[in-house]
Amino acid sequence: MDLITVFLAALIVCIGSMIQGSVGIGLGFFAVPLLVLLDPRFVPGPLLLAALFLTLMVSFREYHSIDKRGIKWASLGRLIGTVFAVYLLTIIPQDQLGLLFAAIIILAVVMSIVGFKLNINPGSLIGTGTLSGFMGTAAAIGGVPLALLYQRYQGAQLRGTLSGIFVIGTIISLVFLGVIGKFGWFEVQLAMVLLPGILVGFLISGRTARLLDEGWIRPAVLILASLSAVAVIIKNL
Repeated sequence: MDLITVFLAALIVCIGSMIQGSVGIGLGFFAVPLLVLLDPRFVPGPLLLAALFLTLMVSFREYHSIDKRGIKWASLGRLIGTVFAVYLLTIIPQDQLGLLFAAIIILAVVMSIVGFKLNINPGSLIGTGTLSGFMGTAAAIGGVPLALLYQRYQGAQLRGTLSGIFVIGTIISLVFLGVIGKFGWFEVQLAMVLLPGILVGFLISGRTARLLDEGWIRPAVLILASLSAVAVIIKNL
Protein backbone atom coordinates (compact mmCIF):
# COMPACT_ATOMS: atom_id res chain seq x y z
CA MET A 1 0.00 0.00 0.00
CA ASP A 2 1.51 3.34 -1.05
CA LEU A 3 2.02 6.27 1.30
CA ILE A 4 -0.63 8.43 -0.40
CA THR A 5 -3.31 5.80 0.26
CA VAL A 6 -2.15 5.45 3.87
CA PHE A 7 -2.26 9.24 4.36
CA LEU A 8 -5.71 9.63 2.78
CA ALA A 9 -7.14 6.73 4.79
CA ALA A 10 -5.80 8.23 8.01
CA LEU A 11 -7.19 11.65 7.06
CA ILE A 12 -10.65 10.21 6.34
CA VAL A 13 -10.91 8.43 9.68
CA CYS A 14 -9.41 11.46 11.45
CA ILE A 15 -12.29 13.64 10.26
CA GLY A 16 -14.83 10.90 10.96
CA SER A 17 -13.53 10.25 14.48
CA MET A 18 -13.49 13.98 15.22
CA ILE A 19 -17.18 14.13 14.24
CA GLN A 20 -18.11 11.06 16.27
CA GLY A 21 -15.98 12.10 19.23
CA SER A 22 -17.77 15.46 19.23
CA VAL A 23 -21.36 14.36 18.64
CA GLY A 24 -21.57 10.62 19.32
CA ILE A 25 -22.15 9.43 15.75
CA GLY A 26 -20.62 10.11 12.34
CA LEU A 27 -17.56 7.92 11.75
CA GLY A 28 -19.40 5.17 9.89
CA PHE A 29 -21.47 7.07 7.38
CA PHE A 30 -18.65 9.57 6.74
CA ALA A 31 -15.76 7.13 6.40
CA VAL A 32 -17.31 4.01 4.84
CA PRO A 33 -18.10 5.38 1.35
CA LEU A 34 -14.77 7.21 1.11
CA LEU A 35 -12.70 4.25 2.29
CA VAL A 36 -14.51 1.95 -0.14
CA LEU A 37 -13.51 4.27 -2.97
CA LEU A 38 -9.93 4.44 -1.68
CA ASP A 39 -9.43 0.73 -0.93
CA PRO A 40 -12.39 -1.62 -0.26
CA ARG A 41 -10.21 -3.79 1.99
CA PHE A 42 -10.57 -1.18 4.76
CA VAL A 43 -14.25 -2.11 5.17
CA PRO A 44 -15.76 -3.59 7.25
CA GLY A 45 -13.30 -5.36 9.56
CA PRO A 46 -10.39 -2.87 9.73
CA LEU A 47 -12.68 0.13 10.17
CA LEU A 48 -14.71 -1.70 12.83
CA LEU A 49 -11.57 -2.51 14.84
CA ALA A 50 -10.34 1.09 14.52
CA ALA A 51 -13.79 2.34 15.55
CA LEU A 52 -13.67 0.06 18.60
CA PHE A 53 -10.61 1.96 19.83
CA LEU A 54 -12.43 5.25 19.27
CA THR A 55 -15.53 4.19 21.17
CA LEU A 56 -13.41 2.86 24.03
CA MET A 57 -11.58 6.19 24.30
CA VAL A 58 -14.81 8.21 24.20
CA SER A 59 -16.40 5.89 26.77
CA PHE A 60 -13.43 6.41 29.08
CA ARG A 61 -13.48 10.19 28.58
CA GLU A 62 -17.21 10.47 29.28
CA TYR A 63 -17.39 7.59 31.79
CA HIS A 64 -19.01 9.57 34.60
CA SER A 65 -21.88 10.70 32.33
CA ILE A 66 -22.75 7.31 30.83
CA ASP A 67 -26.32 6.05 31.24
CA LYS A 68 -25.33 2.50 32.24
CA ARG A 69 -28.96 1.37 32.52
CA GLY A 70 -29.56 2.63 29.00
CA ILE A 71 -26.60 0.65 27.66
CA LYS A 72 -28.07 -2.58 29.05
CA TRP A 73 -31.51 -2.22 27.45
CA ALA A 74 -30.31 -0.69 24.17
CA SER A 75 -27.67 -3.41 23.70
CA LEU A 76 -30.35 -6.06 24.13
CA GLY A 77 -32.37 -4.32 21.44
CA ARG A 78 -29.37 -4.08 19.10
CA LEU A 79 -28.81 -7.82 19.36
CA ILE A 80 -32.47 -8.49 18.52
CA GLY A 81 -32.38 -6.04 15.62
CA THR A 82 -29.15 -7.49 14.21
CA VAL A 83 -30.51 -11.05 14.19
CA PHE A 84 -33.78 -9.89 12.62
CA ALA A 85 -31.93 -7.88 9.96
CA VAL A 86 -29.74 -10.84 8.98
CA TYR A 87 -32.90 -12.86 8.37
CA LEU A 88 -34.83 -10.11 6.59
CA LEU A 89 -31.94 -9.32 4.24
CA THR A 90 -32.36 -12.80 2.79
CA ILE A 91 -35.86 -11.99 1.52
CA ILE A 92 -35.89 -8.19 0.95
CA PRO A 93 -33.39 -6.28 -1.24
CA GLN A 94 -30.96 -4.15 0.80
CA ASP A 95 -31.60 -1.02 -1.29
CA GLN A 96 -35.33 -1.12 -0.45
CA LEU A 97 -34.57 -1.38 3.26
CA GLY A 98 -32.07 1.49 2.99
CA LEU A 99 -34.67 3.80 1.48
CA LEU A 100 -37.19 2.78 4.14
CA PHE A 101 -34.71 3.59 6.90
CA ALA A 102 -33.86 6.94 5.32
CA ALA A 103 -37.56 7.82 5.31
CA ILE A 104 -37.85 6.79 8.98
CA ILE A 105 -34.92 9.02 9.92
CA ILE A 106 -36.30 12.03 8.05
CA LEU A 107 -39.69 11.51 9.71
CA ALA A 108 -38.03 11.27 13.14
CA VAL A 109 -36.05 14.47 12.53
CA VAL A 110 -39.18 16.34 11.45
CA MET A 111 -41.12 15.07 14.48
CA SER A 112 -38.29 16.18 16.74
CA ILE A 113 -38.19 19.66 15.21
CA VAL A 114 -41.92 20.16 15.74
CA GLY A 115 -41.59 19.17 19.40
CA PHE A 116 -42.27 15.44 19.67
CA LYS A 117 -40.27 13.88 22.53
CA LEU A 118 -39.82 10.19 23.27
CA ASN A 119 -39.16 9.43 26.93
CA ILE A 120 -36.19 7.21 27.75
CA ASN A 121 -37.31 4.02 29.51
CA PRO A 122 -36.67 0.27 29.07
CA GLY A 123 -39.36 0.02 26.38
CA SER A 124 -38.08 2.91 24.26
CA LEU A 125 -34.47 1.77 24.72
CA ILE A 126 -35.18 -1.79 23.58
CA GLY A 127 -37.31 -0.54 20.67
CA THR A 128 -34.77 2.05 19.55
CA GLY A 129 -31.92 -0.38 20.11
CA THR A 130 -33.69 -2.95 17.94
CA LEU A 131 -34.13 -0.38 15.18
CA SER A 132 -30.49 0.61 15.64
CA GLY A 133 -29.25 -2.96 15.23
CA PHE A 134 -31.52 -3.46 12.24
CA MET A 135 -30.42 -0.25 10.50
CA GLY A 136 -26.77 -0.77 11.37
CA THR A 137 -26.73 -4.21 9.77
CA ALA A 138 -28.74 -3.25 6.68
CA ALA A 139 -27.63 0.33 6.00
CA ALA A 140 -24.61 1.16 8.24
CA ILE A 141 -26.46 3.97 10.06
CA GLY A 142 -27.21 2.17 13.31
CA GLY A 143 -26.17 5.01 15.60
CA VAL A 144 -28.78 7.47 14.33
CA PRO A 145 -31.91 6.13 16.14
CA LEU A 146 -30.10 6.10 19.50
CA ALA A 147 -28.64 9.56 18.93
CA LEU A 148 -32.13 10.90 18.21
CA LEU A 149 -33.41 9.25 21.40
CA TYR A 150 -30.70 10.94 23.51
CA GLN A 151 -30.62 14.23 21.58
CA ARG A 152 -32.06 16.31 24.44
CA TYR A 153 -29.54 15.05 26.97
CA GLN A 154 -26.16 16.60 27.73
CA GLY A 155 -23.47 16.01 25.14
CA ALA A 156 -21.24 13.98 27.47
CA GLN A 157 -24.10 11.62 28.31
CA LEU A 158 -25.05 11.20 24.66
CA ARG A 159 -21.47 10.55 23.54
CA GLY A 160 -20.60 8.28 26.44
CA THR A 161 -23.76 6.19 26.34
CA LEU A 162 -23.69 5.71 22.58
CA SER A 163 -20.01 4.78 22.72
CA GLY A 164 -20.70 2.19 25.42
CA ILE A 165 -23.41 0.65 23.26
CA PHE A 166 -21.15 0.73 20.20
CA VAL A 167 -18.32 -1.03 22.08
CA ILE A 168 -20.58 -4.03 22.77
CA GLY A 169 -22.08 -4.01 19.27
CA THR A 170 -18.69 -3.70 17.54
CA ILE A 171 -17.20 -6.61 19.48
CA ILE A 172 -20.18 -8.77 18.49
CA SER A 173 -19.76 -7.75 14.84
CA LEU A 174 -16.02 -8.54 14.85
CA VAL A 175 -16.66 -11.96 16.40
CA PHE A 176 -19.22 -12.77 13.69
CA LEU A 177 -16.83 -11.56 10.97
CA GLY A 178 -14.12 -13.79 12.40
CA VAL A 179 -16.42 -16.80 12.46
CA ILE A 180 -17.25 -16.41 8.76
CA GLY A 181 -13.60 -15.80 7.83
CA LYS A 182 -13.89 -12.07 7.11
CA PHE A 183 -11.65 -10.86 9.94
CA GLY A 184 -8.10 -11.98 10.67
CA TRP A 185 -4.49 -10.81 10.98
CA PHE A 186 -4.55 -9.00 7.62
CA GLU A 187 -7.54 -6.91 8.71
CA VAL A 188 -5.79 -6.17 12.01
CA GLN A 189 -2.79 -4.82 10.07
CA LEU A 190 -5.05 -2.58 7.98
CA ALA A 191 -6.71 -1.32 11.16
CA MET A 192 -3.26 -0.27 12.43
CA VAL A 193 -3.00 1.99 9.37
CA LEU A 194 -6.19 3.76 10.48
CA LEU A 195 -5.35 4.10 14.17
CA PRO A 196 -3.16 7.25 13.95
CA GLY A 197 -6.04 9.10 12.26
CA ILE A 198 -8.47 7.77 14.87
CA LEU A 199 -6.24 9.01 17.69
CA VAL A 200 -5.71 12.49 16.21
CA GLY A 201 -9.43 12.88 15.49
CA PHE A 202 -10.26 11.84 19.05
CA LEU A 203 -7.82 14.36 20.51
CA ILE A 204 -9.27 17.16 18.38
CA SER A 205 -12.80 16.15 19.41
CA GLY A 206 -11.97 16.97 23.02
CA ARG A 207 -12.06 20.65 22.03
CA THR A 208 -14.89 20.51 19.50
CA ALA A 209 -17.09 18.53 21.90
CA ARG A 210 -16.85 21.32 24.47
CA LEU A 211 -17.91 23.85 21.83
CA LEU A 212 -20.94 21.75 20.82
CA ASP A 213 -21.92 21.30 24.46
CA GLU A 214 -22.67 25.03 24.61
CA GLY A 215 -26.14 24.50 23.17
CA TRP A 216 -25.20 22.97 19.81
CA ILE A 217 -25.31 19.23 20.48
CA ARG A 218 -28.98 18.75 19.55
CA PRO A 219 -28.74 20.69 16.25
CA ALA A 220 -25.60 18.70 15.44
CA VAL A 221 -27.44 15.40 16.01
CA LEU A 222 -30.36 16.48 13.82
CA ILE A 223 -28.03 17.67 11.05
CA LEU A 224 -25.96 14.47 11.08
CA ALA A 225 -29.09 12.32 11.16
CA SER A 226 -30.48 14.17 8.14
CA LEU A 227 -27.17 13.89 6.26
CA SER A 228 -27.02 10.15 6.95
CA ALA A 229 -30.52 9.75 5.48
CA VAL A 230 -29.54 11.76 2.39
CA ALA A 231 -26.38 9.66 1.98
CA VAL A 232 -28.40 6.42 2.07
CA ILE A 233 -30.89 7.79 -0.47
CA ILE A 234 -28.10 8.83 -2.86
CA LYS A 235 -26.36 5.47 -2.46
CA ASN A 236 -29.49 3.46 -3.23
CA LEU A 237 -30.77 5.63 -6.10
